[in-house]
Formats: sequence, C-alpha cells, structure tokens
Amino acid sequence: MSSPSSSPRLAALRIWLMFLKNGLVREMTFRWNFFVNIITRGFWFAAQLVYFELIFGKVGDIAGWTRPQYYAFMATGMLINSLIEMFFMPNLANLSELIRTGNLDFALLKPIDAQFLISCEKVELGMTGQMLLAVSLLTYSLILIGSPVTVSQVLAYLVLVAAGVTLFYSLMISLACTSLFFGRNTGLYDFWFYVTNFARYPRSIYDGVDPARWEPGEMLQAALTWIVPVLLVVTVPAQAIAGVFMSWHLPAISLVAAALGLVVSRRIFQWSLRRYRSASS
Repeated sequence: MSSPSSSPRLAALRIWLMFLKNGLVREMTFRWNFFVNIITRGFWFAAQLVYFELIFGKVGDIAGWTRPQYYAFMATGMLINSLIEMFFMPNLANLSELIRTGNLDFALLKPIDAQFLISCEKVELGMTGQMLLAVSLLTYSLILIGSPVTVSQVLAYLVLVAAGVTLFYSLMISLACTSLFFGRNTGLYDFWFYVTNFARYPRSIYDGVDPARWEPGEMLQAALTWIVPVLLVVTVPAQAIAGVFMSWHLPAISLVAAALGLVVSRRIFQWSLRRYRSASS
C-alpha cells in the first residue's frame, strides 16, 4: 500500500506526463513551427561558435578559460536555458494573462497544487533541438580538453545543473508573483532577462586587476554571487565537468542558494495567493 505522501507525488507525476504528451501532440500538430524553431536555434548556435572562434583566434584564453573549457561553459549555459525555456518559462510568462482573463480562478479550484499546475502545464518541446546542440558542444569540448571524465565529475555536473535550473526557476516564479498585484509584469520579466544575462559569461571576467582597491566589477561579482547568485548558475557546473574546480565553497553556495531559493519562492507564491483577489470578487 502506498503511503499518503507518495500518492500526491504519483498523481503529480502522471499529470506531468500528460502535460508532456500534450506538448508532443501540439508540436506534431504544428510541425513546421517545430522545424523552424530548430533551424533558427541552429543558426544562433552556429553564429555563437563562429563569434568565439574569431575571439580565440586572437587570444589564448578568456579570463582563464581556454577554448575547450569555454565551449564547455557555453554548452552548460545553453543546456540550462533550454531546460528553463522548455519546462517553466512559457507557463510563468502566461501568469499575468491568466489573471487578466480570470482563468487563474479555475486553476486554483483544481484539486492539485496550484504552483505545480501554473509552473508545468505547458512543455515547449521545440527546445529539444537546443538541448541536443548543447550536449553535442559539451561532448566536443570534453574531447578537446582530453582529460578523462570521472563518474564523480558527471554526477557533480548533473547535480549542479539541477541546482542552476532550480535557482533560475525560483527567481522567475518570484518575479511572476508580482502579476498578482500589478496585473502585468512585462517590465519585471525584462529585468529577469537583464539579470540572468550576466550568467552568460564566466564569473572570473568580473575579477579586478588592482588588488589594492575594490573595483566595480568585483562589486558586481560579489552582489551576483552572494545576494542573487546568478553568476554561479553556469560557471560552477562548467568548472565541475571541465575539471577546473578551485575549491568547493562556490558549489556549496550554489546548492544552498538553490534550496533556499526554492523555499523562499514557495513562501512568496503562497503569500501572494493569499492576497489575490479573484476575478469574481
């Protein structure tokens, strides 16, 4: 007999698999949109590779990252972003529309956790192309590095990628909750993109050059490591898989920040719902 706690989890898993099936049906219904999405992502991927090939043709490394190591960093960033855009972004971006149309009331009345339903209802399977490109680039970069990849490296990488996705999700849903007060939050989603844009570059590029003073880049690095740790989302797992770990304090911060972010964002979501005025009120 299943325990009372496992039954809701199994129900949530069955519902999520149904969401996944619906996403597949939707993509196959609009096949050309699916293929165009893959083609455009492929062009963007090729443009990024050409751009950094030109850069590495002039320099030996970027802030201590060699060409193959930086490609591992790029692949990790692509992988994390593809997971976010596949599973969460289309849903949370739609929260303000649910509020505007009154459909959020129907979501809240359903016998399932509201945060799970709002976060996971739509699966954007068109992002599988970017995910496969990311895995291909990561494999290529590891071949270029040449060092054998251990099982512990792979496990650490997967855990830290999951932590990065969790941290981005926590930040995204916290910002999405502002829709419950403001109605629309387009500007705040722009703010989310601006902040997370810093994660596209290694944390080390913000290092200062003068040890005698605290420079603006170091201030930014400290804020985006200790307050909103987006600089750890891509850098830390990329360091793990590329074998360039300097210490374990940054991975520890990343894991703690992901767990804390999940708890805090859950509290923010529940607090926001208690103050939500339904469309019928």
